[in-house]
Amino acid sequence: MNNTKQLVLVYDKECPACDNYCRLVRIRADIGELVLWDAREPGPIMDEITALGWDIDQGMVLKLEQQLYYGSDAIHMLSLLSSRSGVFNRLNYWLFKSKRLSHWLYPLLRSLRNLLLKILGKTKINNLGLSNNHRF
Repeated sequence: MNNTKQLVLVYDKECPACDNYCRLVRIRADIGELVLWDAREPGPIMDEITALGWDIDQGMVLKLEQQLYYGSDAIHMLSLLSSRSGVFNRLNYWLFKSKRLSHWLYPLLRSLRNLLLKILGKTKINNLGLSNNHRF
């Protein structure tokens, strides 16, 4: 019997930092398979995130079975589920295994992401339909 689960990680694929992070993070094989979902693509998972009132521009979302984790909680949970193989995954674990440190670091990383998108001329996803004064 196979007890592995499918985990879905929803993030902005057009953000190079987000894309690299999501492609490098490895989930332990006994946990399940990590599926990457581009938040710019419509679908049931984006409908679910939007219905919760979560602004995908303010945080990635990890879905594990029926439980959703947003922003710093998502990156914290990813660190706990990740393998410890390779330098990146060990560093990811040590940085984000603490919920307190994750809550402190995540807003800084989000600000750097927003700056990077602005420099690259990319628009926000705007899944909540926020007015233009909430854009860059």
